[in-house]
Amino acid sequence: WDFLILFFCLPVVIFNEITKKRLLGDMSCRIVPFMEVSSLGVTTFSLCALGIDRFHAATSPQASTRPIEQCQSIIAKLAVIWVGSMTLSVPEILLWQLARDTSPVSGVATEFCTMKPSSNLPESIYSLVLTYQNARMWWYFGCYFCLPVLFTVSCQLVTRRIRGTDKKSECRGAKHGQSEGHLNCTIIALTVIYGLCTTPENVCNIVVAYMSPDVSKQTLDLLNLINQFFLFFKCSVTPVLLLCLCRPLGQAFMDCCCCCCEGCGPDTTSSESSADSKLKTEMSSSIFFDKPRETPPPLLALGTPC
Repeated sequence: WDFLILFFCLPVVIFNEITKKRLLGDMSCRIVPFMEVSSLGVTTFSLCALGIDRFHAATSPQASTRPIEQCQSIIAKLAVIWVGSMTLSVPEILLWQLARDTSPVSGVATEFCTMKPSSNLPESIYSLVLTYQNARMWWYFGCYFCLPVLFTVSCQLVTRRIRGTDKKSECRGAKHGQSEGHLNCTIIALTVIYGLCTTPENVCNIVVAYMSPDVSKQTLDLLNLINQFFLFFKCSVTPVLLLCLCRPLGQAFMDCCCCCCEGCGPDTTSSESSADSKLKTEMSSSIFFDKPRETPPPLLALGTPC
């Protein structure tokens, strides 16, 4: 979804700022806000899901007793996150529309997007969209900012509390504890980046809501542009941060890139190194689920109970 934001929304915004013409017309005025709000929803619910998964990993008696989750279950959770995020963003399609204005100085006609429901909508839908517009600021702040930040912080605090009081945590092994700590740091870093990039927009929304008569249109447009570029920055940094902090995922990504660059036709030496790399990646912990430890090799008969 971050790739879609950078591939579609960023060129539309830049083109509009340079030419004062809206690329794709009224459709882009509706699709761009829909995709941007959907992006916030995907990140919000993904962080909540990751927090729940880390909590389950901390409360599991032993890592070896926790099975690998089936692919169908993972796909179902991702479908709920994506479909839920897009469903909650549907009012954005009905809320925005294209408007035109003529500059009093240069006399050049400019196009811009305005938050105004269309009067052609049915009365029931129009009233719902109008209600959404009035509550949009606080809904935006509560669902897409407070929910992921508070949820992640709560899960981390509860997880640390359980680990501190659980005496069986020593049986997990130092390697497993280090892996768990590394994954927790990854989730915290993603939450910090998300919170820093969404804070300016929420602050601007609250300030503008109570000071809009005193703020000029040029200032509002500038604030909106800054907020959009903070979102683009978040979409650019998040995948890179994830690949850097999550070593198994980053190693798998580099292996795929090397395979594509070499034409997927390695020789025997590269096949052996690829197999060794694949084995190391499989032995590393996943960002979502802890893999059960493999059966240890049989002990050598030394003639003693040890």
